[in-house]
Amino acid sequence: MGQQANATIPIIVRQHLAHKSIAHALGPNKPNLNRAEVCLLNDDQGMVQVFVRSGDIVELDKVRACTDRSLNPMTQSEIAKLKKKLGVETLPAFDDFIQAQTIIDTRLFDAAPIYIHSGASDQLLAVKDGNSLRRKDDTQIASVASELPLQNIDYELSLFDHDREQINSAVTRFTALRIRQRLEETLEVPPLPDTAQAIIRLRVDPDANIEKLSQIVERDPSLAAQVVSWASSSYYSAPGSIKSVQDAIVRVLGYDLVMNLALGLSLGKSLELPQDNDHGFPSYWHQAVYVAACVGTIVSAIPREFRPGFGLSYLSGLLHNFGYLIMAHAFRPHFETTNAMISLNRHLNHQHIEKHVLGITRDQIAASLMHSWNMPGEVTMGVRYQSDPQYLGINSDQAHLIYLARHLLSEYNMIPAVPERFDDSVYEHLSLDPKDVVPLMEQLRDNQAELDMIATSLTPD
Repeated sequence: MGQQANATIPIIVRQHLAHKSIAHALGPNKPNLNRAEVCLLNDDQGMVQVFVRSGDIVELDKVRACTDRSLNPMTQSEIAKLKKKLGVETLPAFDDFIQAQTIIDTRLFDAAPIYIHSGASDQLLAVKDGNSLRRKDDTQIASVASELPLQNIDYELSLFDHDREQINSAVTRFTALRIRQRLEETLEVPPLPDTAQAIIRLRVDPDANIEKLSQIVERDPSLAAQVVSWASSSYYSAPGSIKSVQDAIVRVLGYDLVMNLALGLSLGKSLELPQDNDHGFPSYWHQAVYVAACVGTIVSAIPREFRPGFGLSYLSGLLHNFGYLIMAHAFRPHFETTNAMISLNRHLNHQHIEKHVLGITRDQIAASLMHSWNMPGEVTMGVRYQSDPQYLGINSDQAHLIYLARHLLSEYNMIPAVPERFDDSVYEHLSLDPKDVVPLMEQLRDNQAELDMIATSLTPD
């Protein structure tokens, strides 16, 4: 294995290992508590790197106190430029590999053995102990991280009551009365937008038809224009021009898709988009459009007898990150703190960080609010359990579709990598053959420019 596997390691890392005479073994990249992650920060004095175990979260305030500097996490683009300059996919945790002040968290330094990123995404280096990471005299060993507790998942039917209790418990932890009031207001206000209310009523109307749906959408000129623009996009290759909502329904999108599309757009437009977005993901609408399109693509590959409903699955994908908007609206200062922690700890899924910082996740908040709005269960449960491939309860199909869509989009480089090991059991849960997905994802990737145009049309200037 040694020579062949070593050939996959970037030359800059191979040279560093040889020149520094670092004893190591090479092996596949598998989850391990003692894997060393490199977290990057900077200020006008330069760069700081923090080495931490993969299961731990770096605390921004502790790093600032340790360095006596006003450091901020490096942006996704800054990190990408650094990796490109070095010719690596991952950053090895050696204090002299890049020019930066280094802090090694105590728990990582005391671990043995330690697994280090090799510069290649599929290989790890195993070294004896923390001393193998420290080559410079000024490298600090300090406690700057916290261990994330294992998440206990509750699948009981009292889910939303349980979530509401957790939300209320988290609210009481905030000392600022104004922030507490803002979150409480968000869970009850804003009310479901008028258009969304009308669409939900139409969903159970025995006399529902295309004309009624068109009338509801056309009451909101901005929404109507977006639906027409969606249908007119080259992604759908509609013959001729689309001149009305009814035209979009009949000729291109269909009743079910327009109903759910309008509902998703209505909710998404009900809250203001945050201006700052550099924690490793595309803008809200780009991510929403990508995941919805990918969910729709996956659904089409599932055998008909097992296939979940397209419309509500698509809507679940479109609203999968709605909690991000709610968090930004509910308590902005804590939202900004959480985003900074997400930017610093790119090795962790955002749900873990939100739970650590706030005591709740965006998915819990979004699902609770949607439940109170009487949104379809497929959507609320899909959003709530989108990060849990082991959830097999009611409406698990929608949760697994979102989970799989995010993984596939990452695998095809349409969104940044998801920082968790993929559980391929979702293919079996969805009665889906992975081989059937490949040509569909290649086609989706080929249509990325068209999806970008749709998303850009939804994003405020």
